[in-house]
Amino acid sequence: MFENLSQNIEQAFKTLKGQGRITEINVAETLKEIRRALIDADVNYKVAKEFTKKVKDEALGQEILISVTPGQLMVKIVHGELTKLMGETNTGVQLASSPPTVVLISGLQGSGKTTFTGKLAKFYKGKGKNPLLIAGDVYRPAAIDQLGVLGEQIGVEVYKEEGNKNPVEIAQNGIQYAKQHGKDLVIVDTAGRLAVDEQMMEEIEQVKKAIQPNETLFVVDSMTGQDAVNTAKAFNDRLDFDGVVLTKLDGDTRGGAAISIRSVVEKPIKFISTGEKMEDLDLFYPDRMASRILGMGDVLTLVERAQEQFDQEEALKLQKKIRKNELDFDDFLSQIQAIKKMGNVKDLLGMIPGMGKLTRDMDIGDDAFKHVEAIIHSMTKSERANPTLIDGSRRRRIANGAGRSVREVNELLKQFQNMKKAMKRMNKMSGKGGKASRAMMSGMNMFNRR
Repeated sequence: MFENLSQNIEQAFKTLKGQGRITEINVAETLKEIRRALIDADVNYKVAKEFTKKVKDEALGQEILISVTPGQLMVKIVHGELTKLMGETNTGVQLASSPPTVVLISGLQGSGKTTFTGKLAKFYKGKGKNPLLIAGDVYRPAAIDQLGVLGEQIGVEVYKEEGNKNPVEIAQNGIQYAKQHGKDLVIVDTAGRLAVDEQMMEEIEQVKKAIQPNETLFVVDSMTGQDAVNTAKAFNDRLDFDGVVLTKLDGDTRGGAAISIRSVVEKPIKFISTGEKMEDLDLFYPDRMASRILGMGDVLTLVERAQEQFDQEEALKLQKKIRKNELDFDDFLSQIQAIKKMGNVKDLLGMIPGMGKLTRDMDIGDDAFKHVEAIIHSMTKSERANPTLIDGSRRRRIANGAGRSVREVNELLKQFQNMKKAMKRMNKMSGKGGKASRAMMSGMNMFNRR
């Protein structure tokens, strides 16, 4: 996600390369390009203009340290302002002190509400909750059946009333059922509606008034760009929802909705959906998203997903090797097996510092690792442990053994070395108290909390 935006902002920073200091003249050119990049990404014009003004004010008031270039300082400032713009912190669903917590799902037709309903139930089931899904979409053909299939898939009960066309009654009866059967989280799916459809908007207002949910979430398709922001405002004026969910972030989205929406509606983005699988749901962290937009990776989210795939012993070994910069191809191969279970491959690679640029123009499918695995399996044990042994003749032998080209072997070796260099830089920053590196290492320590 955000590939074009990341690339354009990266290009904007190049105007500061070679500059000895930040001046009003050279920063103006950089900010002009950043503003253009944001608008091209469908960010609200007013938001983009105000954002670049804040960056300029911050930048011109900064003193350049000897060890920091103007370009590096600008990246830091833009990262901080992006984080503020998107909300600074994550709130998640505010769980009720007295169960059950009731969450009402709203949104446009085709925004992915029903799928998100299932994903949210799975997400909180994994955190020890006992959810109930309520099928409140009484209009769309097969909507109830779809939710039933999703519920069966994730092992969560679905409450439905065949023949009842009153969504208010269904929601009320479903909540009562939840209380009687020990459910501590109720998620109410509703019919998609248009902001201009007065009757449908009144209906969901009545549902909210009747059940008094702890949270009302607005689900929006991020591929609709600025239209998503306008729709969110229209819904918020009627429902006063508590948070936003961005779906389809794995599609051809320009990212404008994620950056603009909180500023316009003044409500936090709580979740993002990045794929079709039930596992493809993440809490939205503004600082991590800012890092990804600026091509800095997202190690913390990567670590959190990895927690589900590694036992503690394996995780501790990996942590030590990362700290000592001793990762080898055997480690790489074992990580591949886990990564394949963690979600969209290209999205995951983009979370690794230094890998975003390398994968930007690559068409990476979920079977992409088959070639990588074949190449690594074609290496000897000593070559996996010490890739510097792999000279030209060895590369040809490995390529022949894997049924791949020498060029592909070279690309893999280069990517592996770039990843190790990035990890080494992060370790050095940690020694100097670097914020990014401390975040990464604290993220790795999360493995120990399982």
